[in-house]
Amino acid sequence: MQTERKHTAVIFDLDGTLLDSVDDIADAMNETLAARGFPTHAPADYRALVGDGARVLATRVLPEAERSTAAIDELLRDFRVRYGEGLTRKTEPYPGVPELLDALTLCGLKLGVLSNKPDNLTRRSVDELLGKWKFAVVLGQRDGVPLKPEPEAALTAAEMMGLEPAAIVFVGDSPVDIHTALGAGMLPVGVSWGLKAVDELRAAGAATI
Repeated sequence: MQTERKHTAVIFDLDGTLLDSVDDIADAMNETLAARGFPTHAPADYRALVGDGARVLATRVLPEAERSTAAIDELLRDFRVRYGEGLTRKTEPYPGVPELLDALTLCGLKLGVLSNKPDNLTRRSVDELLGKWKFAVVLGQRDGVPLKPEPEAALTAAEMMGLEPAAIVFVGDSPVDIHTALGAGMLPVGVSWGLKAVDELRAAGAATI
């Protein structure tokens, strides 16, 4: 006898979960910093710097004494241009992600993406690198909508999918994603291959890794 499936959709974080994009982010930001005469950062350092949106990244990479609103705004503007030009130069899906998306699609689950990356760049990334799969909703950072871990964007995604939050598994690589899932009433699942340590995901409340 078959039982009704409790979860009927999966929403994924993008960077660090579906896509290994840190090298393109690091290249674009380092080029932007160097052009303005600021110190750059080792590519590996960006694993800790990213995850909370482009403005937070722009703040973190600047020397503390240079973190004025004007400096952050200018750096962010130039970074977005450079990053947009090289958005998928080195970025690619993590190993196993295509097979995962194939399997979930075969199971009939709805798929979605929710990222703190700017909305236009989120959509471009999905179109260019994950265009083989159908996503019911793809949302990035939008003006007037709080970034993750605030739950508003996740709840909007659930509404757009026509589902109650409890029917959705939220998958991500950072405590930000776990807190987003918990705040929205979704099942929080962490991934072991992303930018943050598994212990951080468990401490944040991941139901499973």
